Formats: sequence, C-alpha cells, structure tokens
Amino acid sequence: MFFGLTNSPVTFQVIMNKLLRDLINMGKVAVFIDDVIVGMEDKEGHDELVAEVIKRLEENNLYMKLEKCKWKVREVGFLGVVIGPDRIKMVKVKVKGVLDWLTLRCVKDMQKFLGLTNYYC
Repeated sequence: MFFGLTNSPVTFQVIMNKLLRDLINMGKVAVFIDDVIVGMEDKEGHDELVAEVIKRLEENNLYMKLEKCKWKVREVGFLGVVIGPDRIKMVKVKVKGVLDWLTLRCVKDMQKFLGLTNYYC
C-alpha cells in the first residue's frame, strides 16, 4: 500500500475495484482492500479465473504472498467469517465472549454491562 498517505486504504480499495470490476460484478470475486476471494460454484473455470486475477494484479505491479494464499478449499476465512458452499458462519473465537457472558442477576450487573458497551443514559 501507499504508506504515508492519509487515504491509503481507500485509494488501494478503489484501485482493486477498478482492476477487478467486471469479475466483481459477475459475483465471482470479492475484494476488501488487500483481501481477494475467488469463488465459483463449480470447479470448471476456477483455475482460469484465478489466473486472470493474478494476471491483472501483475500487469499493475501488484503481487501476492504465496504463503498467505489458499487454493481450492471448500471453506475460507474472510473478514471474520467462514464462507462455505452453502453458508456463512461466524468464527467461534469471535463469539465466545458473548456466548460465555454471565447471566445478569441484579441492577448492578446491568449497569456494569451497559458501561462495558459504552451506553450512557
């Protein structure tokens, strides 16, 4: 990314949207800043689509770290959720705090909870 600029993430998002606009509009690619996900309902054409995305990135001097890439998986973590063939689910670690929350038993507990969530009456 362009370090030192105030709007660096926004600028990079605009670049990625322009580079992959037609693929995003077809619903086969999703981009959030430097996270790119390529998804197809069937296996045919997946490799060609990935090759097209890589080609467009390389043509614009943008590169990927191979150790961060996942290839041909059924489920993938993306922006705090797990996306699979038939569903989107939350990452268990992210919701553990909410699931383990103690039951509120008195007014003082409620005040503590509201203070935690930055709620002021």
